Amino acid sequence: MELEAGHLAELAGRPISALTRRDVALGLLGVEPDDALGSLPGLRRALLAAGNPLSAAFWDSAETILGAIRDGVARVGDVREWLEATGTEPSGMVGLHVWDEPPERSPLQAEMHALLVRHLETQLAAGEIDPDRLVTGDAAARRAYVGIQERWMMSPLADGRVPMEALLDEKDAEFLAEWAAADADALGALQAALDEVGDRPLPAGELSEACRSVRAAIAGRGLTGRLLAACGGVDERGLPDDDAELWLTLAAGVVSPAGEALDLPAGDSGLPPGDGEPDADESAGPSGAGEDSLDEDGLDEDGLDEVSRAMAALCALEHVDWLAVVSALVRGGPGTPASAVDMARYVREYCGEAGQDAGVPDDAGDGSGFGEEDFDEETIAELFSYVATLWRTLGATDEAERLTPLGWWGLPEALRKVWTAAG
Repeated sequence: MELEAGHLAELAGRPISALTRRDVALGLLGVEPDDALGSLPGLRRALLAAGNPLSAAFWDSAETILGAIRDGVARVGDVREWLEATGTEPSGMVGLHVWDEPPERSPLQAEMHALLVRHLETQLAAGEIDPDRLVTGDAAARRAYVGIQERWMMSPLADGRVPMEALLDEKDAEFLAEWAAADADALGALQAALDEVGDRPLPAGELSEACRSVRAAIAGRGLTGRLLAACGGVDERGLPDDDAELWLTLAAGVVSPAGEALDLPAGDSGLPPGDGEPDADESAGPSGAGEDSLDEDGLDEDGLDEVSRAMAALCALEHVDWLAVVSALVRGGPGTPASAVDMARYVREYCGEAGQDAGVPDDAGDGSGFGEEDFDEETIAELFSYVATLWRTLGATDEAERLTPLGWWGLPEALRKVWTAAG
């Protein structure tokens, strides 16, 4: 079926003489490649007759991309680049904002996208955009095109709104709502495990001893103490007096770091074990950033200190990871193995056998949270190696990396503290 210029004009809401390259490109991409290719000669004649010939470079590029689509060799990025090269299609990502696909756009996104298209049309008419250079991949033209969009996104509209700020605020609100829903679902699954187990008494003696050790570690400014303080968002001069409050604050910080990383002096290069002294076998940590790889500022080759790297690893763990591990430990009770390797195994087993049934959202949004296919157990174990060290320091696990009565009581309570914080 041949695509006619009149139909494109109806879709775009303007006469054939005013159709843009973007209008024509969207119309061509909306039909089967063979139909689009067969329509090119007629469309070109109709636009020429209407005094709107576009350019030979555009028509040649259209034939090329449509042929690639027909032959199955065009990548999504190729099609996207061609559409953006029309000079009035916004880039897929502008600054920190990524446009959703049209069917998924919110009313605000749809509004801002349309306004940006209109602005680009104005700039094109003023000669500020050269689509013939864009379609050839000219780097300078591409930079200028992106710059026009970025400036518009950061400039106030007539009503005072700044497009970039409005769009990012909306994304933040969406993320917080999704995260709160994930918290609620995970909390429900955790409570189901706790209901199976029954009472878990607080071991007051173990709690008191653990808190004495933790206070000393934080005051000593060793790496583990600094990491615990950073995760808990606390300062050694303002630690809670109540032992249970202190312990749960720090344990919750391991699950959801509340503070910011602190700079390390040169030579601090890994998480120490529970005694606060670096161990030769563990000094590199999961990152492999041993003392020899740190520069004079205590940074590794990626520019991160070990506290920053550890906090990034903790933040990479998702609801399903924590739920899998703590559920297994709660059901197993004191003495249950809790090494990093054990924890990764609990996640794999949970994801493969019970993750979907528990209704816990996949935080990554890509399906990776469930099922054993493509499950990277080694990477998960590396992330949990920081957890294993911090839990040992908190007394949640013992030197043999097995769950203690204190961990049996406190780790579920730490999760509960994190997942109810939003409420």
